[in-house]
Amino acid sequence: MMEKIRCAAVLFDLDGVLVDSTPAVTRVWARWAAVHGFDADEVVHNAHGRPSIETLREYLPNADHEKENRELERQEIEDVEGVILLPGAQQLLATLPPERWTIATSATRALAKVRIEVAGLPVPPRMITASEITRGKPNPEPYLKAAALLGFPASECVVFEDVPAGIRAGKAAGATVIALRTTVPDKELRAAGADFVLNSCADVTVESFSSEGIVLALNDGEKK
Repeated sequence: MMEKIRCAAVLFDLDGVLVDSTPAVTRVWARWAAVHGFDADEVVHNAHGRPSIETLREYLPNADHEKENRELERQEIEDVEGVILLPGAQQLLATLPPERWTIATSATRALAKVRIEVAGLPVPPRMITASEITRGKPNPEPYLKAAALLGFPASECVVFEDVPAGIRAGKAAGATVIALRTTVPDKELRAAGADFVLNSCADVTVESFSSEGIVLALNDGEKK
């Protein structure tokens, strides 16, 4: 089955969509959980797709969150072992008009830049990171701001996500959401409201683009 969807622009999450940083994220958060006496698996699961500082506020409500967050960011920036490009990401970005795509990530700007460069992807001239928002995913703010950067309403954009928090953010922004099976089971992707579920960016091709918009072809897309 092949689905075709038209959009004005494409908004990508970073981790779990374009790059795989799961080993590094798991190591850093598991160490943090051990130090503070929390269950590592639970903390790692809850940290996916959200700004780090929001996870810190949840687990340590009385801590110096800014200080803790700076230390976590330092550790994640230094730990790039196993950060790799995900299938189809490079080809998809190369075939999209550069002014019609950007990244909206829960990582800080410094961390996002490191991971993008380590994976060998182009750093978009404009992107939205945890450094530019006040409310992280699942709040729609990251995707609303990312769409505005490109000059389009979010309702005319397609969002690529891999975790429920990001999917909910994209849907709340009014976008069509393509979920990738890179991080969590299908049932979680569907429960969060994903419009399509694919294996990776390799299942998406740019069929055409013009001033009127982009047509994406989804190979083996499983529509909700």
